[in-house]
Amino acid sequence: MAGTNFDIIVYGATSFVGQIITRYMHEQFADGSVKWAIAGRSAAKLAEVSEAVGLSGVEMIVADASDEAALSAMCARTTVVMSTVGPYALYGDTLVQVCAASGTHYCDLTGEPQWIRKMQLRHEAAAKASGARIVHCCGFDSIPSDLGVHFLQREALKLHGKTCPAVDMRVAKMKGGASGGTIASIINMVKEASADADLRRELKDPYSLCPADHGFTVQQNDVTMAYDETYDSWIAPFIMAAINSRVVHRSNALSGNAYGANFAYEEAMVTGKGARGKRMARMTRWGMGAMMVGMALPPVRWLLETKILPKPGEGPSPKEQLEGEFDLVFLGETESGKTIRTRVTGDRDPGYGSTAKMLSQAAACLAQDIPADVPGGFWTPATIMGDALIERLRENAGLTFEVEPS
Repeated sequence: MAGTNFDIIVYGATSFVGQIITRYMHEQFADGSVKWAIAGRSAAKLAEVSEAVGLSGVEMIVADASDEAALSAMCARTTVVMSTVGPYALYGDTLVQVCAASGTHYCDLTGEPQWIRKMQLRHEAAAKASGARIVHCCGFDSIPSDLGVHFLQREALKLHGKTCPAVDMRVAKMKGGASGGTIASIINMVKEASADADLRRELKDPYSLCPADHGFTVQQNDVTMAYDETYDSWIAPFIMAAINSRVVHRSNALSGNAYGANFAYEEAMVTGKGARGKRMARMTRWGMGAMMVGMALPPVRWLLETKILPKPGEGPSPKEQLEGEFDLVFLGETESGKTIRTRVTGDRDPGYGSTAKMLSQAAACLAQDIPADVPGGFWTPATIMGDALIERLRENAGLTFEVEPS
């Protein structure tokens, strides 16, 4: 964008994940290859973060999430805003509105499908008119899934000459903790759905984030608990499948049904073989179900929020982030029955250590790697950044994308 003096502004730099991002940006772009600043609603807290990280020459910008004028002034100074201010359904509307109207590119960490759909309906026309490229879900939900499927389909074309109309993703390993911000987003979504029958129906639609004319009709499989012969293991529901699968289906729609008009996709957690694996699968299924039911009941939700679950600003320790990891396996099958197996791994806690690196590299990719003729609108990581982001993540974020030997 002409006239800007930053490539990226980190909005919400004082949040739990915002502080991790600020440290990573400081280390990653010390050479000046990316011009960046930090922003948030409190000058004092921004100063604390700046001092703790040891920033020098990195500007601090004060802007409250509800102050349209301040957000507009901030956006006028940058090519990309990356936002960590969640729950986005509570605090994210005005910034997306300003970015869409002003032509400022935007990326975030949301995993809130109801809010993403609302933003699409309200602001996509403005984003297309201004040239703003809006990209939600640039953390663990949903970059590994979205780019993982993109990578598998790319390699399937090389190996078999065709993409795969059926892909399964299995979480083979995941080590890391949840932060209060993530919990707050889930609680808010359940609270909204509890009071809105139309929203409950929307949240059951696997294609809710696709363009209205998507035309997809395939019944998608919601994993409950089963024995997966292919992986020789019991499987259980994966809590992020709801948002990840919707992003993957939107990528298919935006790419002209590159994965097929009858594309089927599912995600699940691998829990192991035998009686122990079965018990773990059952406990995972029951635990997720009980948590969702509890969050829908006001007295139980109060207890969870105040006494049990982590609060906003809380999350995994630096040691836990460093010791975390994830390992996702993708299996695709062509119409003729040929298969391909790929793997995506990360070397940090998925929700925070790795997520900070993924969002930062997504923002840098948006700022520096996208051709000028790519139009504005609401994109997915795979459709606007694709191979360019995969290379950045491989080189700078500790992620691997590999084809498994057949």
